Amino acid sequence: MQSAFDISVSGLIAQRQRMNVIAGNIANVNTTQDPDGNPTPFRRRLVSFAPDVESADSPDGAIGVAHEVKLDDTTPFREVYDPGHRDADQNGIVRYPNMNLITESINMMEAARAYEANIAAIQTTSEMSNASYKILG
Repeated sequence: MQSAFDISVSGLIAQRQRMNVIAGNIANVNTTQDPDGNPTPFRRRLVSFAPDVESADSPDGAIGVAHEVKLDDTTPFREVYDPGHRDADQNGIVRYPNMNLITESINMMEAARAYEANIAAIQTTSEMSNASYKILG
């Protein structure tokens, strides 16, 4: 039963990281400068999931979730005509981060549901474990 807990905990950790990344994306939706003040928009971050191959060596063969934070460098920046903006180029175009608040909100809801599903799996595993102990005496 321990492996079931471990798998669900790895899912919780991965989804928590995803929520943190999404929150950072939302917080920077209008960030048009890098930390040095140069007109470089914030680049959206993404979390990718994969089987945790390091945990595959466990005696029971249980495989958890590995996660990695990556930059979304394929989606173009949003460009808005605003010649009065301090970060506008010579044509009056301001480049904003490459993200959409609706997409980020949906991703956040999905991550929250996945987190809840892992909590439910942990609770069910715990109930099964307790029932087994009662049966075994």
